[in-house]
Amino acid sequence: MTLFLLAVIGGFILLVWGADRFVVGAAATARNLGVSPLIIGLTVVGFGTSAPEMLVSGVAAWQGNPGLAVGNAIGSNVTNIALILGFTALICPLKVASQTLRREMPVLLGVMLASLLLLSDQRLDFSDGLILLGGLVLMVIWMTHLGLRDRNRTPDPLLAEFTDEIPADMRLPVALTWLALGLGVLLASSRMLVWGAVGIAEAIGVSDLVIGLTIVALGTSLPELAASVMSALKGEHDIAVGNVIGSNLFNLLGVLGLPGVLAPLDISPGVLERDYPVMIGLTVLFLLMAYRFRDRPRRINRFEGGLLLACYAAYQGLLYWQSQPQF
Repeated sequence: MTLFLLAVIGGFILLVWGADRFVVGAAATARNLGVSPLIIGLTVVGFGTSAPEMLVSGVAAWQGNPGLAVGNAIGSNVTNIALILGFTALICPLKVASQTLRREMPVLLGVMLASLLLLSDQRLDFSDGLILLGGLVLMVIWMTHLGLRDRNRTPDPLLAEFTDEIPADMRLPVALTWLALGLGVLLASSRMLVWGAVGIAEAIGVSDLVIGLTIVALGTSLPELAASVMSALKGEHDIAVGNVIGSNLFNLLGVLGLPGVLAPLDISPGVLERDYPVMIGLTVLFLLMAYRFRDRPRRINRFEGGLLLACYAAYQGLLYWQSQPQF
């Protein structure tokens, strides 16, 4: 048991470090190649911060732990909205001003409903995974199109924030080195984390789905937590919110799609009856908090942040209660 715990803790630490180096290397590489900072932020950074979830789910499915793969994808989305946004808003109320983000919010809900339709037969097979990964490609193309179309219009607040954050003085060989090193660390730490998480699940007698929804989802969301809190403290509120929206889109399309392509799997009834409704409900609550109606300024305030944290605590309590033996 001690060895499993050490593997999970070490895996989390290496995942966070590897994801950071991967994002820095990828963003600097794209900038050296002349890509717009807005496009880099919406696509490269979004993919990079979701890389831990994607690799962990892919490794879990490949090793025959489908519950862990699906639980990681859905649990990470719940964690991103309820814990990360809630905690960030509690520290610093978040102002949502970006037009780009307001366009992405309804897309997030639409993708969520479409993926639910694919999973409604309690099976994530190769064709479902291919559709989800195809949706990921279309989403990246759409975001790139928006970035190219809007760059000569009224400047989006995200543009200035991404420009400040993306390394401008890192040469291409250095950027490629960090990119390769970060990817290698992500792959190794993902295998370490999955091995430890499955070992813990077997030792304490709970399903790998519950472990994926809780411990693994929290650990793989640490890069988003760090990025959102730091962005909010620096006044880059749109990046803080954008990290969550982008990560959740990548989780639904990439993190959920990859296991289907690598190793088709059955979906536990609990996912559709408990976890997916919680994720949809939190997403709708988030949209109501963040969406701007009639061009009025909108903030996610501290009370709303506290409400999101309370929802996260209630969900974790529900998972704990349902995982206990019922007499």
